Amino acid sequence: MNNQKEALLTTAGSRRSQTTWLCVVVATLIACTALPAVAAGGQAIAHNTPSYVSTAKNLGTEDPSKTMEVSIWLQPHNRAEMDALARQLYDRTSANYRQFLNRAQIATRFAPTAEEAKTVQQFFESHNLNVLRVGPNNFYVRARGTVGDVETAFHVQLNNYQVGAKVIRANASDPYVDGAAAPLVRSVSGLDTGTYEHPLMAQSASLPKGTPAAVPFATSSNFFSSICFPGTVRETFSTDNLGVLPIGTYSGNLLNLQTLTSDGCAYTPGPIQTAYNLTGLYGEGFNGAGQTVVILDWCGSPTIQKDANAFSAKFGLPLLTSSNFSIIYTPTASDCEAEDPEINIDVEWAHAIAPGANIVLVVPPSASFQDVNEGEYFAVNYDLGNSFSGSYSSVEAFTPASELDNENLISEIAAISGISTNFATGDDGDYTSFGIPAAVGAPADSPWATAVGGVSLSLNSDNTIAWQAGWGNNQVLLTEEGEIFDPPLSFGFIGGAGGGQSNCAVQDSSGDCLGGFPKPAFQKALPGKYRQLPDVSWLADPYTGVAILISVPGQVPEQVWLVYGGTSVATPMFSGLWAIANEEAGVPLGQAAQYLYSLPAGAINDVVPVSSPTDVVASIQELTGTNKYNASAVLGGAPPPRVISAIWNYAALEDTTLVISFGTDCSTLPSTDFDGNSCNTPAALHTNVGWDNVTGVGTPNGQAFADSFAATVKK
Repeated sequence: MNNQKEALLTTAGSRRSQTTWLCVVVATLIACTALPAVAAGGQAIAHNTPSYVSTAKNLGTEDPSKTMEVSIWLQPHNRAEMDALARQLYDRTSANYRQFLNRAQIATRFAPTAEEAKTVQQFFESHNLNVLRVGPNNFYVRARGTVGDVETAFHVQLNNYQVGAKVIRANASDPYVDGAAAPLVRSVSGLDTGTYEHPLMAQSASLPKGTPAAVPFATSSNFFSSICFPGTVRETFSTDNLGVLPIGTYSGNLLNLQTLTSDGCAYTPGPIQTAYNLTGLYGEGFNGAGQTVVILDWCGSPTIQKDANAFSAKFGLPLLTSSNFSIIYTPTASDCEAEDPEINIDVEWAHAIAPGANIVLVVPPSASFQDVNEGEYFAVNYDLGNSFSGSYSSVEAFTPASELDNENLISEIAAISGISTNFATGDDGDYTSFGIPAAVGAPADSPWATAVGGVSLSLNSDNTIAWQAGWGNNQVLLTEEGEIFDPPLSFGFIGGAGGGQSNCAVQDSSGDCLGGFPKPAFQKALPGKYRQLPDVSWLADPYTGVAILISVPGQVPEQVWLVYGGTSVATPMFSGLWAIANEEAGVPLGQAAQYLYSLPAGAINDVVPVSSPTDVVASIQELTGTNKYNASAVLGGAPPPRVISAIWNYAALEDTTLVISFGTDCSTLPSTDFDGNSCNTPAALHTNVGWDNVTGVGTPNGQAFADSFAATVKK
């Protein structure tokens, strides 16, 4: 069976292939290359080299004639004063409590000067690099030139590295800046071509052997159901369904996914609004009016407004027009616009939660750290809205410390401006299934950001919550086209909410992890000394996912309904509710995480371990007798004490049945299977009473959550 599992997992790639490139490294010595001479009177810019360059296969030097862009981020002024002020702004005992600064005040107290930016411009120009722009308030300067000129300017060698399935350009050592600009430089961005990823997952349309793919749903007269677990089932299969041994009998909870005759379950706005007590808020007159949710998604979509309006019309939401929806390209319109489910998730579901709020879609030209961070800073600097939604992440341990520091600075500027930057924690748990030590996602790891995790959700027939579980799925194959697997073939962990402790924000000169971001004051009661993720959570499991409408060119009809999950769903949902909380407060609230740990009883639904007496069990009759498998053995033998599992009858192949587990943000396989942290080990991510590293403090109880901020203001 192990050989078959290996074959299945390698066919077409697994779900994890989207992010595995970040962490699969090849132990290969880097060829020594002569670097440009270092001039006197300068300094190296430390922690600016990706960690993988010390181990990944060096494919050779980059073409020196290629054109590239590079940015220098300047040192802010009075950083210690900025840090102290940021803390005071969220301290109820301080005279500065919620006295947020505007752009001009930030510029006066903390921004680099125009003269300093001019010095950096002169550095670029003296090295034959063309200055493209100076960032708002002089925080960065961006330039363009050839690879050869960039190498000379920064005394680095730019190589191409084989990192998993991707080829990534990166500097082989930290850059060096000479002359008067040297002490002004905080970091250099753009030397490497590292990118963020969108943590989104389609409701699977393929077996574990392939990457889960989204399927167009031909909508029936009943559309999607809000009942994902309609009851229990008992099913019997035999080899080729001819009554030939082995014969497998399986019983337990049924998972209601698409079949040939039903669209299955997917949550739409009405059920979610009811489940999370948002309808009461709307009844009070609070729906986000007067607020703006800022969403950042690279490249853009040519059909997003059309799609979102068809989605809105279907569910009785206000249409998006020029008065409540706008797109800002940073700096100009992108040439990579195409259909992108992430954009539809973000816009449609932020709008579903806060239908009265404005939406500004900020679109950088690519997913590069350089482009995305500059796009986020644009949104923060110009105060486009108090709730910023960032459904993207990178693995902290494989992001240069300089970029982590840039992200942290931007979120801190947002926090002192009265803006909450809300980021997805990722969809791969603690990343140990990639064969690396436990890690968290960035920029959610910043102490000045709000980290959004995820849950699985089951609703009752009246759309109230039946149960919530910390999102984490394992997958097991029971039968495939008439073949009975004895024992059931467990594929282990396939996706779950990111969480855990920041541990690689501080890196040595080789990129090795020395420590994480410090634990913020609002997490003082939590274990450890570093920033813990997540802060809060919302729906993210693709097997209990949400419906989106998206245009797919060539499809007839062009607009199709898909089902998606991921912390990319949870993040815009929370960002929409945070806009409503700001509306009800009547004043900007700033960073959401600062409040989440001290909300009144009832404002948060604590997500705790859940179990079911009807988890899936198996009985397989062989020539030698009958083999029985309890619920734990079906999943691989190492699930946590409390878990829910359900049978999925796979529609695309006849006589093919699987089991999906819920509440397993870890591997249900024993640790000897090398599928990441096993659920029965203390190191695994687990849902617990109170704060936990899968769901944070829990999920918002909409009306009570937002109302608690109105009460705060009245005091």
